Amino acid sequence: MTADQQSLRKQEMSPAWTPPPRPAELTEARLVQAFLEHEFPEGSTLPAERELAALLGITRPTVREALQRLSRDGWITIQQGKPTRVNDFWWEGNLNVLDAIVRHARELPPDFVPNLLSVRLELAPAYTRAAIDKSPNDVAGFLESLLKLPDVATEYATADWRLHLHLIRLSGNPVYMLIFNGFSGFYVAMAQIYFAQSESRAASRGFYQALHAAACHNDPEAAARAAQKGMEQSITLWLEATT
Repeated sequence: MTADQQSLRKQEMSPAWTPPPRPAELTEARLVQAFLEHEFPEGSTLPAERELAALLGITRPTVREALQRLSRDGWITIQQGKPTRVNDFWWEGNLNVLDAIVRHARELPPDFVPNLLSVRLELAPAYTRAAIDKSPNDVAGFLESLLKLPDVATEYATADWRLHLHLIRLSGNPVYMLIFNGFSGFYVAMAQIYFAQSESRAASRGFYQALHAAACHNDPEAAARAAQKGMEQSITLWLEATT
C-alpha cells in the first residue's frame, strides 16, 4: 500500500475511531445544564453522591469524577465532610465555564453578547497594535481579500472571525487565543445576526480599510485606534439591532 493509500485509509477510518463521550463527561454536561437552568441555583447544595447517582442513574465513581471536573472549572466547591456548594459561576468560574455556557445554554442572558463585545473592545487594540508592529506586510496581505468581500452577512461573519484570529496569532500572545477559541462557533453565529444589517457591513468595511492603511504605513498606533473605533461601533450597532 502506497503512502497516499495509507493516508486515505486513515481518513476513511478516522470517524469510526472517534471515541464516544465518557459517562463522567455526559454527567458533567447534564449537571452544567442543571446549573444553567437553575435546577441547582447558586448558593444551594447538591445532593450527596449516593443520592445524586441514583437521581442520574449512574454509579458513584462516575458522579465523583464529574464533580471533580466541575470543581476544577469553578461550578461547585467541594469541602470534605460538608455538602457540595453550587458557585456563582459568573464570578467563580474559569474560561471552561464560558465555553460550557456557549455550548449548553438554551438562552443566554440579554447582556451576554454586549459584555463579550466589551471584552473584545479591551483586547482588540492591544493585539492589533502588536500584529502591525511585528508583521505589517502579513496583515496588509490578509486584508486584501477582506476588502473585496461580497456584501453578504455569512461572508462577513466568517471573514471577521478569521481576521481577529489572524491578528491574535501575529500578536504573539497565546492567552488571547485561549480566550477567543472558546467562542468559535458562537462568534460566527452571532456575527451573522450582526452582519445582517447593511450598516454593520459598511462599518466593518471602513474598519478593514483603516486597518489596511495602517498596515501599509507600518503604523501600529493608527491600527490600534482603528480597532478601538471599530469595536466601539460594533457594540452600538449590536444594541441597535437587538433592542
